[in-house]
Amino acid sequence: MLKFHYNLEKISMGLVAGIIVMASIGGIVEIAPLFTIDETVEIPEDLRPHTPLELAGREIYIREGCYACHSQMVRSLADEIDRYGPYSLAAESAYDRPMLWGSKRTGPDLARLGEKYSDAWHVAHLINPRDVVPASIMPAYPWLERSLDTGLLSDSLATLAKLGVPYDGDRIAAAEADAVAQSNPESAGADGFIERYGEGVAMRNFDGDPSRLTEMDAVVAYLQSLGTLTNAPYAVLTEESQ
Repeated sequence: MLKFHYNLEKISMGLVAGIIVMASIGGIVEIAPLFTIDETVEIPEDLRPHTPLELAGREIYIREGCYACHSQMVRSLADEIDRYGPYSLAAESAYDRPMLWGSKRTGPDLARLGEKYSDAWHVAHLINPRDVVPASIMPAYPWLERSLDTGLLSDSLATLAKLGVPYDGDRIAAAEADAVAQSNPESAGADGFIERYGEGVAMRNFDGDPSRLTEMDAVVAYLQSLGTLTNAPYAVLTEESQ
């Protein structure tokens, strides 16, 4: 085999052909199972999609490159479960487009971050991380205090709906109003928001300033939602421990 490989290296086109063949085999092995994902990943009954405000926060999270330093995937290793909580299931990311599991951990994994810290902690941490974590190397994001542009929220929900996320016509039409309502429970649209997304969704002024809707509201709402969209991982861990 080594002699064959040695001789193949002398023939440039033969080597190229060999690389293409082996890469194709590897690609088929990795890609083929993805065509069965609809049959192999069962969506939990209690899984909810992100609200418009959380979705806006997720888009900002991606825009600012947060995924480059924070994974959202707890591995099924004892030390990870002890630190972060139940290991991640493919099913809980069924509505994520794109998914943000990742493997890079310059900062901690965020898959179970929701409601672990207060809104005020997140705001202070995003404005200047060293105010709450002195040794942090995370960059500051003070510009998140600017107003949130909600103009594309309905279009975002409509696009995701075409990809299988359960946003119906009412949710799509009310996207902008629902973003405002989630950050202001006293607003006229609060009842409609609860009707569309349920009473278990966090509704409050996330950035501490009720006078306006900001990117900070959106990002904090998104961070507080991580790990709270379904109880499936906790149920699986409980079953395995019995």
